[in-house]
Amino acid sequence: MSGISVSTSGNFNKTFKLLENMKDFKRKKLIAILNKYGERGVQSLREHTPMDSGETANSWSYEIVEEEGKATLVFKNDAQNDGIPIAILIQYGHGTGTGGYVPPNDFINPAMSPIFKKIADDAWKEVRAL
Repeated sequence: MSGISVSTSGNFNKTFKLLENMKDFKRKKLIAILNKYGERGVQSLREHTPMDSGETANSWSYEIVEEEGKATLVFKNDAQNDGIPIAILIQYGHGTGTGGYVPPNDFINPAMSPIFKKIADDAWKEVRAL
């Protein structure tokens, strides 16, 4: 009877080390990257938010939400008018109580686009270094 045989030598130490480094990457390096750009994102949003009183511009914050297998960077703005986030009213426009209309002012995308690119670049750089 003929058959195929496969033999190997060595071990999987490098593979196990890479996998362990990837686990460590999420815990430490990715969180550090998200914190760095969370702070920069808040600053950029503050600078780009149209100002009347400055309340909305000064109400930006961020948090990192960690769930199984992922981490999410969330930007928040606590300034509200009758329970509606003012930043959303500015971004998308809104009607006024007197029948007028305030047109949209896209300030969030220009503020955040360079931040998101830098997050992706830094994260990819760290992955390649594994």
